[in-house]
Amino acid sequence: MAQLTTEKWIDEIKHKTEKVGGISLADASEKDLFYAICGIVSEEMNKNWIDTQDLYKQTQTKQVYYLSMEFLIGRLLESNLLNTGMLDACNEALVKMGYDPEKVYSIEHDAGLGNGGLGRLAACFLESIASLKFAGHGCGIRYRYGLFEQRIIHGHQVELPDYWLKEEYPWETRKAEEAIDIHFGGDIHMLKKNDGSLEFKYENTDKVTAVPYDVPIAGYQNGVVNTLRLWSAESNSGTTDMMSTQNSQYFHHLDHKHSIEQISGFLYPDDSGYDGKVLRLKQQYFLVSSSLKSIIRQYKKNISRSLIHLPEKIVIQINDTHPSLAVPELMRILMDEERFGWDDAWEITTKTVAYTNHTTLSEALEKWPQDMVKSLLPRLHMIINEINERFCTEVWNNYPELQNKVHELAIIADDQIHMARLAIVGSFSVNGVARLHTEILKKKEMKNFYTLFPDRFNNKTNGITHRRWLLQVNPELSSLITDVIGPQWITRPNQLISLLRYSRDEPFLDRVSEVKLRNKAKLANFIHEKTGITVNEHSIFDVQIKRLHEYKRQLLNIFHVIHLYNELKDNPNLDITPRTFIFGAKAAPSYYFAKEVIKLINRMASIINNDASINDKLKVVFLENYNVSLAEKIIPATDISEQISTASKEASGTGNMKMMMNGALTVGTLDGANIEIRDLVGDRNIFIFGLTADEVLHYYHHGGYVARDIYNTDERVRRILDQLNEGAFGSQEIEFKDIYYHILYHNDPYFVLKDFDAYIEAHELVEQAYRDKSTWMNMSMTNTAYSGKFSSDRTIQEYASEIWKLKRMD
Repeated sequence: MAQLTTEKWIDEIKHKTEKVGGISLADASEKDLFYAICGIVSEEMNKNWIDTQDLYKQTQTKQVYYLSMEFLIGRLLESNLLNTGMLDACNEALVKMGYDPEKVYSIEHDAGLGNGGLGRLAACFLESIASLKFAGHGCGIRYRYGLFEQRIIHGHQVELPDYWLKEEYPWETRKAEEAIDIHFGGDIHMLKKNDGSLEFKYENTDKVTAVPYDVPIAGYQNGVVNTLRLWSAESNSGTTDMMSTQNSQYFHHLDHKHSIEQISGFLYPDDSGYDGKVLRLKQQYFLVSSSLKSIIRQYKKNISRSLIHLPEKIVIQINDTHPSLAVPELMRILMDEERFGWDDAWEITTKTVAYTNHTTLSEALEKWPQDMVKSLLPRLHMIINEINERFCTEVWNNYPELQNKVHELAIIADDQIHMARLAIVGSFSVNGVARLHTEILKKKEMKNFYTLFPDRFNNKTNGITHRRWLLQVNPELSSLITDVIGPQWITRPNQLISLLRYSRDEPFLDRVSEVKLRNKAKLANFIHEKTGITVNEHSIFDVQIKRLHEYKRQLLNIFHVIHLYNELKDNPNLDITPRTFIFGAKAAPSYYFAKEVIKLINRMASIINNDASINDKLKVVFLENYNVSLAEKIIPATDISEQISTASKEASGTGNMKMMMNGALTVGTLDGANIEIRDLVGDRNIFIFGLTADEVLHYYHHGGYVARDIYNTDERVRRILDQLNEGAFGSQEIEFKDIYYHILYHNDPYFVLKDFDAYIEAHELVEQAYRDKSTWMNMSMTNTAYSGKFSSDRTIQEYASEIWKLKRMD
């Protein structure tokens, strides 16, 4: 990338604001400067974007396409400045001009393209693919509205529309000339040709136009710019056509146009009802059909070889079950549009598609009613049915030991189409995302499929892009690291291990401690600005930021807070290190219990933060509207990383990696990637507690756990639950009774009470360790030193060499 000096930056910004924006620099607002800088960066990236695509075309290199319903990319300006090597000069220019760079960059709205770890992982992967010089692109949906904008009003979560596209999005390029038609419903006619082959004709389909918007993904200072292609659903009937019809038809056209635009309207529409489920299924087909048609079109344009060779040049990686329709859709395209027979089409498909599983939760393993798929996607239903028939016949004939398991293996069973099963049968690779998760898939959740396809199953432990989650969000710590071990870690993150030499270097650790304190003070100022709550930057910042779900056990965390509060009320002189508990989480709009937990956290915050008798020893903060930008503020200031999911439930976790990388210590169960963190840093540098995955699964399968026994024998637990039941924390007596009843009358399904005592004990160890600054900083630096293992660079290198078979474009 061209390097702009500070003075050149000022000249370029002035040119953009005056000549392009029509505003003098003296009158320019922070928003004007934001768009000017985006324009400058885009011009620099576009040159390399074109060169990169030309290189791929000339070399006909193999490429991966990452299909995902989510890409949680956050804000891109600062990241793009960093990856193009222009961040420092731009910062200096803004300061020289009298502007705060952070305020200018914060003009950008977080892109509403994802919700949680699944989407953030996809974004990290794209950055690493480009930074490692692999040919790889993302395919997603250009949602006009994100999940929702969360507001906390009187302690309750309130959902507002997240219209993130209300202003121009500077990073996208509309490619109307590459639009693709997608068809839903209609009638299918099967014709037998003279040569005995079958031909399928489609009539009366509902046509939707998929328009691509391309977003550049820049590698780290290497000239590579890959593409995130986002599809927008648009009606192909123009205004003129509608206005020329009769009045009654005009309104019908408006309704139809609205129904089409809804396909790319909302991330995760409410699918609690039938219509919502249909819309969700439409979204999934819309993504895979538009993406696959585009990929094949590019292949035919750039590669002068038959599609029989598609697997040699293309890999389709489907991120979880959501894009599983890629299997039958690729079959449909190959057979109906490219005239391949079944056997050849199946061989091409099963050598091209690879599947990443992200969950062991049964509710997340998608199933669709067969009638719904048949009505909305009649041709795909025929293909899925044929895949199922052939697969079940093969199992019955060739695997007598599994004949009594055919129903558990069948893609269509009990009038439901099982998408995870479809993805496994139709792909050449099935990977889990942490060692424990993969073992659970192989030995329990997908044991029968593992028996059939042992060579397909493999593990790829998730990772995070360290350039964003350390270099960008924690520049002071990054600078200290570079001072002592050099800059090689930025492109070779495993070099962070060299920090172990300094894990007992007191002068260095003192400097790291000072950086942490400044980061905490900065977050404390932000908290006060946003909430009015004053927190002590010298307190332990204990953080749990993630999607609100029962298995993630925010409830266990707030039970611990209530326990500490009870202890302080009983003994105000109790000698404890001050704690600030920081939560950030969204609950799905229809997830009642999760919203009750949010209400409880906020209610306890109101009570504790206003109780002078506890002498500010506890503070509770719930930061609303948790997103990538908020995470970037919180993570560098974190002391304790709460990773307390019920063992066996969290596939991997990536928040644990981000906080570990920034020197936070993990309090966690032996779940997901926590196990691999523990194996690296050792037992003395992490706080592990609670049931193991095997113990949890044993209770689920064999029983033996009675929550009420703990209620009857642990007075701390009984006191907390009774307080909830008796209305001690509510404005009404009934306010938190549902939590009480859920725990005791549904037998504590996520083992909150069972792990409570071990969790309290783990926090006692945290207390002891934090009081010894030297010990704490040694533990902190040890975590940062080992965190290079969890860079997405390592994960992508494993995908590229073991699954995708890609070569670096050196």
